[in-house]
Amino acid sequence: MILKASNLAIRFGQTVALRDADVAISPGEIVAIMGPSGSGKSTLLHVLAGILRPEHGEVHLDEQRIDNLSDSRRSRLRLRSFGFVLQFGDLVPELSLRENVELPLRLLSAPRAEARTRSRELLRQLEVDDLADRRPGQVSGGQAQRAAVARALVHRPSVIFADEPTGALDSAAGEVVLDALTGLARKEGSAVVMVTHEARVAAYADRTVFLRDGRVAA
Repeated sequence: MILKASNLAIRFGQTVALRDADVAISPGEIVAIMGPSGSGKSTLLHVLAGILRPEHGEVHLDEQRIDNLSDSRRSRLRLRSFGFVLQFGDLVPELSLRENVELPLRLLSAPRAEARTRSRELLRQLEVDDLADRRPGQVSGGQAQRAAVARALVHRPSVIFADEPTGALDSAAGEVVLDALTGLARKEGSAVVMVTHEARVAAYADRTVFLRDGRVAA
């Protein structure tokens, strides 16, 4: 297993978000997390990604326990080992699509030429290379989301976390983004953990984990 969590528990005030949740992700596996609103889907994703610390339980990446790392070490680990595709893309509006895609490599101190070559390669595969010099506000939502997929993949992460990656798109644009995300992740060998409430999105996954009241359903 590349990512494994056991006995996760976390609450926000009096609200229990996760209770005794277990999940394991294999290398290159695409896993959908589904459940009713408020079932703990996004909380589970954030704990697996090292954004939130669980109150109980453990999270391991490649046999290394990560939930007990310092904030700075978890931030560095997220930058190096994880990629993210969020519902609204969250591209930096002042940067071009190409510059957004290059950003993780630049933050990891990769040579500029390497970052440029890698970003161009991904933008070409995602069929938005002709828009590389435009800013996010100058392209459609689907095109911006494809650039977000490229940014998530550019540094060859072990795991990509996608939180409702097509939630802000129409069906046609959503299908294009899902094809791109899952197809390129398989090609690159990255695992994907994808939160969704839509069965058509979960159909792209190898396996679905169902949450109810903070617990993983049997």
